[in-house]
Amino acid sequence: MRLDKFLSSQNICSRKEAVKLAKSGVITINGKPAAKCDIKIDPERDIIEVGGETVSYRKNLYIMMNKPKGVLSASTDRNAPTVIDLLPDELRRRGLFPAGRLDKDTTGLLIITDDGEFAHKMLAPKSGVFKLYRAKLDLPLTDEGKNTLEHGITLSDGTKFRPAVISFEDENDRSDVLIRITEGKFHEVKRMFAFVGRDVLELHRKRIGALELDKELAFGESKLISEKEIKSIFCGQYS
Repeated sequence: MRLDKFLSSQNICSRKEAVKLAKSGVITINGKPAAKCDIKIDPERDIIEVGGETVSYRKNLYIMMNKPKGVLSASTDRNAPTVIDLLPDELRRRGLFPAGRLDKDTTGLLIITDDGEFAHKMLAPKSGVFKLYRAKLDLPLTDEGKNTLEHGITLSDGTKFRPAVISFEDENDRSDVLIRITEGKFHEVKRMFAFVGRDVLELHRKRIGALELDKELAFGESKLISEKEIKSIFCGQYS
């Protein structure tokens, strides 16, 4: 990989700015000054420093965001802000996209990445990755409604939804529901509750697999997550 492309991919500077930095003598490769930016490097072996600071190579980025309401789960849109627009400069990189989607009015855990293979694996129904949501309903969920959703349903248009796992944080407030699903069909949670006569007033995703939304992240905030955390997504069942 060319040195200037490497620096740009790691959000250190633009390729044009890399030329200026090299000429100023602040870039080194394995301890030796790099006067030009068209030099080929091995990002996994060579030690690159800018201003005395080592640049840690990240082939792919994995970003956790606490998605706010009113923002699209998309890379670009001409008419509305997207989750990519909310990223701070230090987390921006070409090719980033939301792995899966949350509706515009849905909040919570969203993974943004440039790793298409990971995203495909996470979203594939055969992977069986759980998504945990907290839904605020207009009316309490009855035992009958709970049992119906836990056995799987088929809508009048033939759409089938797999069995969900339903629980309550407080049995005295059964309009506040925790629901776990393994699919990600269009408006899935809202359509499931509508099937049993309930409207979803608010919807918030708390977990994907064993990866839980960082409680320190305010709406709209994001942070890098490690490959170890990414692997936890595929750990299957969780409490």
